[in-house]
Parts: sequence; structure tokens; C-alpha cells
Amino acid sequence: MENIQVALLTVLMFFLLVSLHEWGHFYFARRAGILVREFAIGFGPKLFSIKRGETRYTLRLLPIGGFVRMAGEDPEVVEVQPGQTLAVRVKDNAVTRIYLDRLDERSDVLRGEVKSLDLEKDLFIALDLDGDVERYPVHPQALIIARGRDTQIAPLDRQFGHKTVGQRALSIFAGPVMNFLLAFVLFAFYLVLQGVPVENSSKVYISDVVAGAPAAQSGLEKGDWVKSINGEPVGGNMNTFVDKINASAGKPLSLIVERGGVELPIKVTPDAATGKIGIYPSGEMRKPGVGETISFAGTTMVEMTERIFEGFRKLIFGEFKLDDLGGPVKTTQVTVEIAKQGLAQLTLWAGVLSLYLGIFNLLPIPALDGSRLLFLGLEAVRGKPVDPNRESMVHLVGFAMLMLLMIVVTYNDIVGLVRN
Repeated sequence: MENIQVALLTVLMFFLLVSLHEWGHFYFARRAGILVREFAIGFGPKLFSIKRGETRYTLRLLPIGGFVRMAGEDPEVVEVQPGQTLAVRVKDNAVTRIYLDRLDERSDVLRGEVKSLDLEKDLFIALDLDGDVERYPVHPQALIIARGRDTQIAPLDRQFGHKTVGQRALSIFAGPVMNFLLAFVLFAFYLVLQGVPVENSSKVYISDVVAGAPAAQSGLEKGDWVKSINGEPVGGNMNTFVDKINASAGKPLSLIVERGGVELPIKVTPDAATGKIGIYPSGEMRKPGVGETISFAGTTMVEMTERIFEGFRKLIFGEFKLDDLGGPVKTTQVTVEIAKQGLAQLTLWAGVLSLYLGIFNLLPIPALDGSRLLFLGLEAVRGKPVDPNRESMVHLVGFAMLMLLMIVVTYNDIVGLVRN
């Protein structure tokens, strides 16, 4: 049961980090009036797909991130050309469906050859119907149906590239911002779960027990209040408690602990080599105040940000080896180990990962949010956008390089697991 709970918590944590990041893109894109075609968690083949409104929500095979696909970011995959024979369905004097195949199987439709059309600006289609050319207005949410799939048309005012620089920048920047906000909330929640040490504590508790260690084998449990050791009261002095354990390496100790209001005698023998029994002692804890919680979350954000940038510095100057880098496999392995330590530690770790995800995505690396914001900055300075084809090529190359790096570190992670 514990392994199932750890697995569920790990999956939930990754899902929360990625989905909230993508929700930031999704929400502000929708607010700007951009047509969001797909909201995806993961990459690669689809495992699950459902359409709600204008957006298709998908779960994909490779759990290494996610994406929000907006109209106009990439070339439309379905095009209608003059001279093409198709069928349309008209409702309330406007075309709502455009069928490109299996025309003989369609009912309640008009079939003809396209003479002219505009599905982005003027929204019309002119058809040759048995020698008579008829022009029909096209509904701004009309669907193009081909090969069993429907694609909603994207008028210019619904496309990403035709929004203001500010609207586009906000829809991109919102993803990392959601991760920063989540990190702040998780750091605050961690303090609420963990509590704040009471000054001059009069008690020593066991905050955690290492699996398989002498303490676990003797029956000590998380939350036990250690009242005495070898007949001497412990009080609240953790240093004295730890010193007595270390001084008894290989020798049995008699502890009296209180658990659920009942005193229990427990014998435990510290490891002969290390003098440790495998516990994490702590003093009395109290619930933090609102001001303490906010201050702790803010301070932790600053400290963790400094550590993350220190890691980037070491990476840039070659102070890291390949074995020091971790991909999805290693990150999952570490997360599982932390999840076994309890909800509080997993919450803290999730906050760190969320902060890292937000910062990493703002780096000016092609295919990441930071690179896209950089192109928007250039557009704002120049007064005109960079050639979309060149920008797309930069992002494509960058994405390919990131995927290659991901493959290398994932392979290295798997080799490391096999060796260990």
C-alpha cells in the first residue's frame, strides 16, 4: 500500500507541475482571444484525448513536459485550394462544416468546386454548383473535416501572430509565472506541515525513521516522544540525546518513549561502525503564523533561486560531469525516495522542482519560453516581427537539441540504475 501511495503522489506531483505551467499559457491565450487547438500533457503518441469546446485535451506517452498549441504558431495542417471539389454544410446562411473527403457519404450538404475562398479575413467560400457560382459566408468557428478529423478554422483575429506583442508575451510568460506562484504556495504549505521549532523545547521527538535501520528494527516510530535513555530523562536537549546514542556504538540502549499517551520500553543497539540508529530527532513544533509562513516562503524562493543559478554557472563553466546531470528517470528516482520520507518533504521537493521549471523555461534557449520572449522583445524594438520561417527553424533546431540531450541523460540515468 505504501508503494502505491508513493507512486500516486509522484505522478500527481509531476502532473501538477506541468499542467499548471501549461494552464498559464492556456488561460492567458484564451483571454487574448487566441484559438487554443490543443492542451497536451506529455509528448509523443496520444494515450487519451477528449475535446471540450474549441480545445482538444490530450495525454501523451512521454511524460517529459507538455504544450499548448495555439492557432497561427505553426502552419495549418489542413488547407483548401481553389479548384478543389468539396462539400459544405450551411446553417443559418453560413457554412459551418467543410468536408474534404468521403463526399458521397455526406448528407444535407452542398457539393461543388471551389472557385475562390478566404478563411482568415473575409470568411467566405465561392462554389461552382452545377455551373452556378454561389458565394457563402463562413462561420468564424466552422470546421474543416478530413480523414476523420475536424480542424476549426482560425480567422486572423484568433491567431497568435496577429495579437499585440503584449498579449503574446503575457500568454508565454504566464507559464513560468504559474510555476513561481506554485513554488511559493508549496514552500508555505511545507512550513505548515512541518511546523516551527519551539524555542527551549522540553521534549525530543522522532520526526522520521530510516527504513531498515536499527531504530526501525527495534520498533521506534515517527512521532514517538523519547522520555528517557538508560533511565536518565532526556528533556529537550537533542545534543545530549544524540551524544548518548553515538557513545553507545554496538551497545544496547534502553529507551522509554510515549506513543499515543502510552509509555513503551524499547531496546535499540546503535550501529557498531557509525554509532547511529537511523532516526531524525526534533524538538517540539508549533503551527506557524501567517507572517512567518509568507516570510519563510519568500526566503526559500530566494535561497533556492540562488542555488539553481549556481548550478547553471557550474554547468556553463564545465564544473559538472555527465553523471551529475539528471533526466526524467533520475528525477523520478529521487522523487520516489523523497516521497517515502513523507508529505512534508515531498511538498518541499515539489516546490524546488516548480521553481526550477519556471526558471529553466525563461532561459533564452531555442524552443523554450525564454527564447520566444526574446523574439518578441526584438519585434518590439524593431517595430516588425522576425521572419516567422526563421524563428520556426530556430525553435525546431533548439527542440531537436533538447530532445537529443534528454535522450543522452535518460540513457545515462538508466545505465546508472543498472550499475547500482
